[in-house]
Amino acid sequence: MSVIHHDLVIIGSGSGNSIPGPEFDHLSIAIVEGGTYGGTCLNVGCIPTKMYVHPADLADGARRAARLDVKMHVDSVDWRSLRDRIFGRIDPISTGGKAWRESSDNPNVTVYTGYGRFVGDKTMHVATGDRGDSDTGGDGVTITADRWVIAAGGRAVVPDIPGLALGPRVHTSDTIMRIDDLPRSLAIIGGGYIAAEFAHVFSAFGVDVTQLVRGDRLLRSHDADVAAAFAHEAAARWTLLTDTVPSEVRAGDDGVDLVLGDRTLSVDLVLVATGRVPNSDRLDPHLTGVDVDSRGYVVVDAYQRTTADGIFALGDVSSPWELKHVANHEMRVVKHNLAHPEALIRTDHRYVPSAVFTEPQIAAVGLTEAQAQSGGIDYIAVRHDYAGIAAGWAREDRSGFVKLLADPNSGLLLGAHVIGPEAATVIQPLIHAMSFGQTAHDVATGQYWIHPALSEVVENALLKVPRP
Repeated sequence: MSVIHHDLVIIGSGSGNSIPGPEFDHLSIAIVEGGTYGGTCLNVGCIPTKMYVHPADLADGARRAARLDVKMHVDSVDWRSLRDRIFGRIDPISTGGKAWRESSDNPNVTVYTGYGRFVGDKTMHVATGDRGDSDTGGDGVTITADRWVIAAGGRAVVPDIPGLALGPRVHTSDTIMRIDDLPRSLAIIGGGYIAAEFAHVFSAFGVDVTQLVRGDRLLRSHDADVAAAFAHEAAARWTLLTDTVPSEVRAGDDGVDLVLGDRTLSVDLVLVATGRVPNSDRLDPHLTGVDVDSRGYVVVDAYQRTTADGIFALGDVSSPWELKHVANHEMRVVKHNLAHPEALIRTDHRYVPSAVFTEPQIAAVGLTEAQAQSGGIDYIAVRHDYAGIAAGWAREDRSGFVKLLADPNSGLLLGAHVIGPEAATVIQPLIHAMSFGQTAHDVATGQYWIHPALSEVVENALLKVPRP
């Protein structure tokens, strides 16, 4: 069997697809992609989900308007039109992105469509099968390279529950967005951000949602006060069952039965939202000297180098944050380090922010109070409610707040947590302050804060941090 050699091979077409550029025009580059071109964020993650969230926000606005003395109602949700509009924009981007990479505009780039597995040191067989577990025999091509970037992403995980199997009535986040019709009822298994966002979307669209959470709380990675506030709001909108795991799932032609102790929950569809796992197990990276940790993440150092010389990794396959903005940052680091091996730069994972685009919206950066306590870190915690600013009054917001953790000796922020309107935007000045080492006092008093704007909730929270 012939072997094709390249200077650089990139596994995955998400953030890794942004690496080839003019500085690498002299290199022979290969991109290996077995799934949908463009990666998770474009096709099944951040972008399509937020294109559903915004209409859901509008629909849920009818419910929230009542406290503002405005009587509104949603006549209907044209799910098929909404779905087709969303993927009518996304699918051409994916198709066009691949076509452009394969065009004469990129004469030094070869795209291999198929799943690849390492079969030796810096040697990969790319099968033409359509499964991530394709073997290394049969049709395909074997490629080698001097340098590699593993950017193979991750996938949804399905828990080991008797009878639970993906199908026309049991979905993950990868498939639920493309269903033909809105179900009358939906069970969501999971308590993380994916479950929270889809519970918001389908509930806002009039679906009877039941959320089943294995533990005793939602959003376990978030600050306990934020998680408790969200659980209160969620329970007012859909059925929330904590400490609940189905003992059996029975999917039929007309619906799905979930056995919950001495009773059975019958729904039209099930969404499994119990997390994601890195795709490292589909690559056999050990055959090329790349180590993987106990959770399946490819091990990298501060320069995104793996344990094998000349092999880098980035994004969800190596990053426990599993966030697009993290993958993009790591991509820029890898791109620089490939082009400038004599002047390597490090990734900056000190203050990685995240957001949950549900209702109410949630955003966070830095330490939670529990993490500060378990780490023996000296801190002070302050909180300011949206209800304590004019913009909050205008919305009659009764649940939103900003919570800050700060070092009492320096006034530097250790963590910031926001739940409420536009939380993902409201938190940005706090990310800025932490990233650039600004004290709470300096950020609060060293600039104007527009009145009356939502950002004043940040200003007032910062003013509550005692000046050292």
